Amino acid sequence: MKVLNILRSEPDETVEKLGEAVSKDHQSSVTMLYGDDVDWEGLVDDVFLHDKVICWW
Repeated sequence: MKVLNILRSEPDETVEKLGEAVSKDHQSSVTMLYGDDVDWEGLVDDVFLHDKVICWW
């Protein structure tokens, strides 16, 4: 299973631990939306390429 973690803001310690736990034993990717250079088209492609998408606020 491929998991995509989308981070809306910089993660705190709790979000980091939860993200690691959810992605454990799976192929995972992380996309950060809080930076200046977000590849929005690439994000849409990634959403469809992954089996599970988790958005972290």
